[in-house]
Amino acid sequence: MRRKVLDVAEAAFQARGYHASSLGDLMAAAGVSGGALHHHFPTKKALALAVIDERVAAAVEETWIAPVRQAASAREGVRQVFDAVAAELERQGFVRGCPLNNLAHELSLADPEFRNALAGVFSAWRQAIADKIRADQREGREQGADPEHFAVFAVAAYSGAMSMAKTAQDAGPLRDCLAALERSASQAASSQGEPVARRRRRVLRRHGIT
Repeated sequence: MRRKVLDVAEAAFQARGYHASSLGDLMAAAGVSGGALHHHFPTKKALALAVIDERVAAAVEETWIAPVRQAASAREGVRQVFDAVAAELERQGFVRGCPLNNLAHELSLADPEFRNALAGVFSAWRQAIADKIRADQREGREQGADPEHFAVFAVAAYSGAMSMAKTAQDAGPLRDCLAALERSASQAASSQGEPVARRRRRVLRRHGIT
């Protein structure tokens, strides 16, 4: 029964939002009484926190963290996630947005407990990407990358692209971000293979210094 309530609440919060989903609607959809619901979740807030901790965090783990950890490199993992999510959105024909992003937009200013729970999921997401960059660096790759900055960039790019895709109901922004990420990866690889002195001269010429 607890799982059923979480299933219903997760779907409702993503489709309509937390504030627009009443406990009465959730009980009716789950087919449970008020007493049964409150036995597991004494308040609507407790239910939402459980959705964040058990469902939203799990979605980020499945969609992002596990694929990045298993990928050959951090950049390849990020590329694979963008590509897989865009393909899935194109297959299903609609965009509900990132579950974490959706709740963050609605709840981050509503309550500090919501904000802390959501921030914890974002933190774990960024940490997984940063850790993968560090693993790459131990193998001689990504020597010029700052792991934390790369992780923030990847998460922000995805979150922004998903918000735009949701608004447009089109996976195009994810495809555009993927193309930009691949160009930056090619440039980074080229830069890493270029002698330092030559790279410095090229940067100076670009800025009109020499």
